[in-house]
Amino acid sequence: MALKHNKPKSWKDSRLKLLIIFNPKAAYGRSVKKLEHIKSRFAGLGIDAKFLPTGHPGHGKELVAGMDLAAFDGLVAAGGDGTLFEVLNGLYSHPKADRIPVGLIPIGTGNAFARELDLEPDAWQEAVDLLHRGQTRLIDVVEVKAADLGFYYLNTLHMGFSVTAGLVAQKLKFFGRAAYTMATLWQVLNKRSYPLVMEIDGAVVRSDNVFVTISNSRYTGTHFLIAPGASIDDGLLDVTLLQDLSRRRLLRLFPTIYSGRHVGFEEVSVQQAKHIRILSPPGMLLGPDGEFAGKSPVDISCLQRDLAIFC
Repeated sequence: MALKHNKPKSWKDSRLKLLIIFNPKAAYGRSVKKLEHIKSRFAGLGIDAKFLPTGHPGHGKELVAGMDLAAFDGLVAAGGDGTLFEVLNGLYSHPKADRIPVGLIPIGTGNAFARELDLEPDAWQEAVDLLHRGQTRLIDVVEVKAADLGFYYLNTLHMGFSVTAGLVAQKLKFFGRAAYTMATLWQVLNKRSYPLVMEIDGAVVRSDNVFVTISNSRYTGTHFLIAPGASIDDGLLDVTLLQDLSRRRLLRLFPTIYSGRHVGFEEVSVQQAKHIRILSPPGMLLGPDGEFAGKSPVDISCLQRDLAIFC
């Protein structure tokens, strides 16, 4: 699709102007070493890029929320999935008419969403070239209304086992991409289940559950193909439920998540829906896009093709 702006403009006639929200702590601080190289590539392509570094958790959202976006052709998250999550939520604090296209430079520990754009983790050169082409498409955005706050996400939302593993992975980020795998294996040894009650497009589901993941895109973490059937522009969310099972069975299931074959296990169920409500248990922490925000009960809706993204 053609890129839309607040003002009629073509960067074939003038320099492309981008606002870059750069996370210097992404990839356990390794991203900052790439900053000058990234700036040089932008300059070499004739892109006018304004870089704003983040200084604390949530700062990316604050920066975007407080910025007049009318002067820019696009908004770019330079970091991991958490940086993209903050940028998205800052953007969605603006009226819909003022929202500009979003891009990403994958230089974080986990860059799951980048895979939907055929970008490998740390492929920042290819990401800058993709931005330079200026092509966009409309994708779905997920709106969440939790018990204590509201937010938006693009990738996945977890509850249960995956959230606990994510908390452990945060402490292991100095191991790089292996952190998510190590954390998940650790949680296998400490597996717990909980009584889940949810509505999937109005149909009530009850199960003794280990985790639930509600996916807009296919990947989570670094290489986990959690929702192989998901699409970022079909107006549907993929709900993956893992019922209680033995540790031995979970150890057999775990490596299949890399290829998406876990959906063939009898303990795993997958459904697609536009609207999901998690009713019980209350007070469980949610994990959207590698972050931790909100508690159950929660109301989750798919906003079909609501965001323009550089592709």
